[in-house]
Amino acid sequence: MTNLDLTTLTGGYSIDTAHSTIGFTVRHAMVTNVKGKFLDFSGSLHLDGGDPSASTASIDVKMDSIDTGSADRDGHLKSADFFKIEEFPTMTFRSTSAEALGDEDYRITGDLTILGTTKPLTIDLEFNGAAKDPFGNERVGFEGKAEIKRSEWGLTWNAALETGGVLISDKIKLNFDISAIKNA
Repeated sequence: MTNLDLTTLTGGYSIDTAHSTIGFTVRHAMVTNVKGKFLDFSGSLHLDGGDPSASTASIDVKMDSIDTGSADRDGHLKSADFFKIEEFPTMTFRSTSAEALGDEDYRITGDLTILGTTKPLTIDLEFNGAAKDPFGNERVGFEGKAEIKRSEWGLTWNAALETGGVLISDKIKLNFDISAIKNA
């Protein structure tokens, strides 16, 4: 990407949800990882190629779209034990700052709201590139990761294991694969 003039990327973008993933990984029963994702979300980016610190991101996630590959588990996650989707149907992220770290690495910090609780979240991002697709859309791609402690957002349900430990870890690994299309 070093030959790319980032100023050409400046502008507003809409996240292409058909080619993007917002996912997570959680330790289960202290022995394995369970992965999941959200199937219904929307978002926008404003990129400033000349001054990356002026870039912004906004994402809204429909919590009833959670998918872990198990209908029973998904139902439990939607219940009052976890996401209380009837009362809190949406999780949101609104950026508050962005910084270029060098090469293709960036960091975006913002406010993550889950269950009506808002806490800061920092996401490390790698710029995967920019291209014009066969349909004439100008695209950018980012891959990101972050970790949160679910208890900080009031997600505290758990069960003790006979062998010690707990059923679900407090630490959640978040991962993002984002493809965004430049607005006309």
